[in-house]
Amino acid sequence: MSDKAQFTPPSLVLCTIGLALATFMQVLDTTIANVALPTISGNLGVSSEQGTWVITSFAVSNAIALPLTGFLSRKFGEVKLFLFATLFFVAASFLCGISRSMPELIGFRVLQGVVAGPLYPMAQTLLISIYPPAKRGMALALLAMVTVVAPIAGPIAGGWITDNYSWPWIFFINVPIGLFAAGVVYTQMQKRPVVTSYQPMDYVGLITLIIGIGALQIVLDKGNDADWFESHAIVMGTVISAIALAIFVVWELTDKHPIVNLRLFAYRNFTVGTIVLVGGYAGFFGINLILPQWLQTQMGYTPTYAGLAVAPIGVLPVLMSPFVGKYATRFDLRILAGLAFLGIGISCFMRAGFTNQVDFTHIALVQLFMGAGVALFFMPTLTILLSDLPPQQIADGSGLATFLRNLGGSFAASLTTWIWIRRANEHHAYLTESINPYNPATQQFLQQMGGASTKAYSQIDQMVISQGYMLSTVDYFHMLGWMFMAFVVIVWMAKPPFVAKAGPPSGGH
Repeated sequence: MSDKAQFTPPSLVLCTIGLALATFMQVLDTTIANVALPTISGNLGVSSEQGTWVITSFAVSNAIALPLTGFLSRKFGEVKLFLFATLFFVAASFLCGISRSMPELIGFRVLQGVVAGPLYPMAQTLLISIYPPAKRGMALALLAMVTVVAPIAGPIAGGWITDNYSWPWIFFINVPIGLFAAGVVYTQMQKRPVVTSYQPMDYVGLITLIIGIGALQIVLDKGNDADWFESHAIVMGTVISAIALAIFVVWELTDKHPIVNLRLFAYRNFTVGTIVLVGGYAGFFGINLILPQWLQTQMGYTPTYAGLAVAPIGVLPVLMSPFVGKYATRFDLRILAGLAFLGIGISCFMRAGFTNQVDFTHIALVQLFMGAGVALFFMPTLTILLSDLPPQQIADGSGLATFLRNLGGSFAASLTTWIWIRRANEHHAYLTESINPYNPATQQFLQQMGGASTKAYSQIDQMVISQGYMLSTVDYFHMLGWMFMAFVVIVWMAKPPFVAKAGPPSGGH
């Protein structure tokens, strides 16, 4: 082992807190905006569909930046890259907070996503390097705990801040946290030996990746507003994305130093594990996006109560994670992953039974139940996908899986909002067909309202809109429920043994 790997900071506890805080800040930012979306959209004068760009712009830019982490860490050193990423993240968060229009906010969210790319992998790498081999599992369990707690805290913090202050503070909160984390890590690790090396940069792969994924995300985000392929811009964006991604795939499969190692899909467990990880995370992301929006826009919840209703999803993962990490390898991991998908799928079918009269407790209990599935999801699927890779490919495999997982979340955000609004409009059109002056139910309602009037018809329309969104929400959760049931079957295509081989410590991105 090199001297770099054996470095011990003056205070192991303080250094761990600094690294964990930076990770917490970044993971928190992926969920804290979810419950504030209706408020942000209203304040900046855009539709809820356009408001989703606040989430997707961060997620897609973060995913694109992830493959650069290895190259940048070798060029500048791991500590320096971590500090740069943390400080630039603080600056980007401040800029998000002072944004006064949606284009401004989206631009700064893109910047925030790019600089956030190296944060988690570098925190993981540095955390592993300061602990002795016997205690590295404990260090990773701590980091996993932070990444589980942050999504719980995100909706609650986002709702409370939005209700009691204003939405810019969901970004301003990163400033003191980030500065403190950077200061602690700098003082603790400034004497850590720096080892840099040169590796050619895959510029063709990077450029085609940015163009292909960027154009695809724009198509998904703007498609519904532009009437999809009736728009020349959407057609052009689709063509550009398809060509760029085709070049990207061919280039990455033939280049000596690819920015994304697609050759790993030759390994069966990696392919199966990545499919269920990306699909499962996309579904998980979609649930946590739609539920707060539905609760606020259709059920009259405040951002705080929407956050509290969603938050119980993290309770069981916090309690179960240490036991899953310790005992999971005693079982066939396909059973644990299958139980995870079964639990999440059942929770989706439970939500498909919701009505406009569902109460807070029922919503929170379903979230709590889903948490058991989430607790069994990440560790088994990650172990399965890394299990048949050679040791020297572990870092690339982990990085590629995380890259695709983040992309899956980004695309899910766009598609989820589109499906939800489209189905609501379809249900609205269907329901209004039966509302006319000759319908007995309509006549009875108008009589209760004191006769036919603009106010009465407006109230009927509001009821129909609410019912349309309710039916759309039910449709969406039915679809997700069957998707998770499919993953229960797919995960059994992996082949044991599922023992992740020892790879380089930088394998965390």
